[in-house]
Amino acid sequence: MTEAPPSPHTVPGLRTPLGPRHADQPWWNAQRGSAMPYGRYARPARPQADPTGRTWPSNSLVKAPLWASVDLRDGNQALSSPMDVERKSRMFDLLVRMGFKDIEVGYPSAGDAEFSFVRTLIEQDRIPDDVTVSVFTPARPELIDRTFESIEGADRAMVHLCHATACLWRDVVFGMTQDEVRRMALDSAGQVARRADAAKGTQLRFQYSPETFNVTEPEFALGISDAVTSLWDASPERPVTLNLPTTVETDSPNVFADQIEWMHRHLDRRDGIILSVHPHNDRGTAVASAELAVLAGADRIEGTLFGNGERTGNVCLVTLALNLFSQGVDPQLDLSDLDEIRRTAEYATRLPVPPRHPYGGDLVHTAFSGTHQDAIAKGLAATDRRIAETGDARAVPWNVPYLPIDPKDIGRSYESVVRVNSQSGKGGVAHVLKTAYGLDLPRGMRVELAREVQRIADGDGAELTPADLRAVFTRMYLDCAQPALLLKEFEISRGPRVTVDALVAHAAGRATRLTGSGPEVPSAYAAALAGAGLTVEVTEAHGHPVGAGTRYAAYVRITLDGTPWYGAALADTEEEAHLSAVNSAVNRAHT
Repeated sequence: MTEAPPSPHTVPGLRTPLGPRHADQPWWNAQRGSAMPYGRYARPARPQADPTGRTWPSNSLVKAPLWASVDLRDGNQALSSPMDVERKSRMFDLLVRMGFKDIEVGYPSAGDAEFSFVRTLIEQDRIPDDVTVSVFTPARPELIDRTFESIEGADRAMVHLCHATACLWRDVVFGMTQDEVRRMALDSAGQVARRADAAKGTQLRFQYSPETFNVTEPEFALGISDAVTSLWDASPERPVTLNLPTTVETDSPNVFADQIEWMHRHLDRRDGIILSVHPHNDRGTAVASAELAVLAGADRIEGTLFGNGERTGNVCLVTLALNLFSQGVDPQLDLSDLDEIRRTAEYATRLPVPPRHPYGGDLVHTAFSGTHQDAIAKGLAATDRRIAETGDARAVPWNVPYLPIDPKDIGRSYESVVRVNSQSGKGGVAHVLKTAYGLDLPRGMRVELAREVQRIADGDGAELTPADLRAVFTRMYLDCAQPALLLKEFEISRGPRVTVDALVAHAAGRATRLTGSGPEVPSAYAAALAGAGLTVEVTEAHGHPVGAGTRYAAYVRITLDGTPWYGAALADTEEEAHLSAVNSAVNRAHT
C-alpha cells in the first residue's frame, strides 16, 4: 500500500508562489508568479516549417496508417532488464497474432542477444510471408556490416539507418558541420546499398531516420532526406521508408503536424516514399502528435504497445488503434482480448500497465461516481433494449455515456464497469446487484439501499464488492433476526378476485390462519393481515425471475399505519416471493 504523503507544511522544498501576477491577468485568476527557474528553458527562435497553406486542420482520420511496432528494439533498449530470447519471442508472436505487418525486431549490432534473436527468427522460419521485419543500425561502417550479417538468409527484410541531424547534436555530440553530417549520411546509405546488392536471395528495402528531426532545421532535414532517398532510388515499386522522429518531444502537436505537412509537400520522389513518424512522449502528447501527423500526410506510425520506451516512452499504438476504432474506423489490428495483450506485454517488458492507461488499464471502464454510474446503467439498459428489438448486437450503434467503446469488444466484462465506494449512488448499487445477481430493484428501494451502502462506505473508506452489496441487501430485506411474521404455508385461489389463505407464525410463537381477497396476490395478502391486527396497504409490487428462472424475486412497498416500508424476497415461486416480500416489509417495520 502506498504511504500517505506528508502534509504540505512539512515539505521544505515547496515554495508557495508569491510573485507578481501578469499585467494582463484577469481578476478571477488569483495565481501568483512562482520561484521555478523557468527562464532556463526559454529557447531562442529556431527555424520552423512554413505553415502557409496548411491543410491538416480540415482533414479527418478515415483509415488506419501502417502500424510499425518497435517494441523489440526501441522499447527493449529502454528496459532496465532487456528481454531475453524467450520474452522477445513471446512479444514477436503476439505482434504477429495482432496483425502487425511491419515489426522492427532488433538492433543486432548492439550485442549478442540482439543478434541471436534475429538469427533465431530467420533460422526457425518464424517470419510470416506478409510480415516485413526491420533491423536498426547507426551510421557506422562496422555496425552496418554486422547488421547485414544478422539478416543473411532472410526472405525479406528492411535495414533501418539512423543518425541525429539537429544542430545541438551536430555541435555537442558529433562536432560536425552540416556538410559533414550530410556526407556521413550518404556514405552510410551507400554502404547499405552496396551490401544489399551483394546479398543473395533476400529482398531488401531501406528505412532512413534523421533522428532529432523535430529540432532540425527544416531545409536541412529535407535536403538530407532527399539525398538519401535519391541514392537509394526510391520508387513506387521499391519505396523507401522515411521516418521522422520526435526524438525528444519539445513542441506542441500542431508544430509537429506543420513540420510533417511541409515535408510531405516538398519531398522529392514523394510517390516512392512511405512517410513515417516516430513520436516520443516527453510532453505527454505523443498520441496527439501521431494523429495530427497522419492528418498532415504521414503514412506510417512507429510506436510500442502501451507506450514503453525511453524516458516517458514511445507513442502507444494500442491507444491510437482504439481511438480509430472508437470513431468507427477499422484499426486493422485485433485488440479483442486486450487483457491478454497487456499480460503478454507486461511479461515481456516486466513493466506494469498503469490502471488508468487509456483502454488497457484495469480502471479505465470503471465508474465510482454516482452520477456516472447512473448514466452508464441507463445507457446499457437502453442498448440492451435496442439489441433485443433488432436481434443483432453488431447492428446497434454504441451510445453509452462515459464509455467510448463497448468493453466487451476488447474482451472485458461489464462486471468491472461500475464499482461502489463512498462516491457511488443508487444507480451504481442497483447496477452491480443487477449484473452480478440479477436483482432489478425498484427506484425507491435503490435510494434506501444506497443510503445504507454509503453509510458503510463512509465508515470503512473502502470499496464494496458485489458480494458486500449482496450482503447488505440480504441483511436489510431478506434476513430478519426476530421476524414479527413468518409464512408457514399458503393457498391461493383465483376468480374475479385473488384469495389468499395463509398460516403465519407470530414472534410469540403462536400461529394464525388468515384469509383475504384483493385484485392481486400482494393486496389480497395485505387484506388477510387485517386478521392479525395489521393495517397494511400495498402501494407498489414488482417482481421478476432470477437467473435461469428457477427463482423469483419480488419487491413491495407497503404502508403500515400510514408509514411506508419496502420489503423484498427470493422464493421458488412468484406467489411465495410476493407474500414473503410483504412479510419482509412488515418485519422491517417492527424491527
